[in-house]
Amino acid sequence: MSVAGITETLQYLTFKLGDEIFATEVAKVREVLDMTAIAKIPRTPDFMSGVINLRGSVVPVVDFRLCFGMTKTESTRNTCIVVVEVMVDGESTVIGALADSVEEVVDLEASQIQPPPRIGARIRTDFIKGMGMRDSGFIVILDVDRVFSAAELGAVRGQIPDAQLMEVAA
Repeated sequence: MSVAGITETLQYLTFKLGDEIFATEVAKVREVLDMTAIAKIPRTPDFMSGVINLRGSVVPVVDFRLCFGMTKTESTRNTCIVVVEVMVDGESTVIGALADSVEEVVDLEASQIQPPPRIGARIRTDFIKGMGMRDSGFIVILDVDRVFSAAELGAVRGQIPDAQLMEVAA
């Protein structure tokens, strides 16, 4: 049984969070950055690490590990920021996501992707597009447009004062 909506071979960028491998469609990835200084923004949700200056643009950075109930990302030489483009309320938004490391770009055929597990109505899994099967392990394929709710991202945008954004962009 394959996942509805995935009918062809697609390329995915794989990255590690803890011991697990996650992936997102390459088409959603703008770039991968080495770890850089992240300006902290007060009174933002725990998963919001801060913002970075990306060629004059202010880009919010989130900690994927905290989003998924893991411990906070510790900075190592492999830690990186995966810059993705997500749709929020029909508007394209650029967000950086901390990852323990980036692994590789893989091609997965529709037959290699199974639907996400059904865990029950109380546990939110709508952000998981599918489970890729590769070698002897699984790859959790994320639907980055659904990882964050519009309310969460709207709250982050609304909590960052324009003056602080201008300081970071400078």
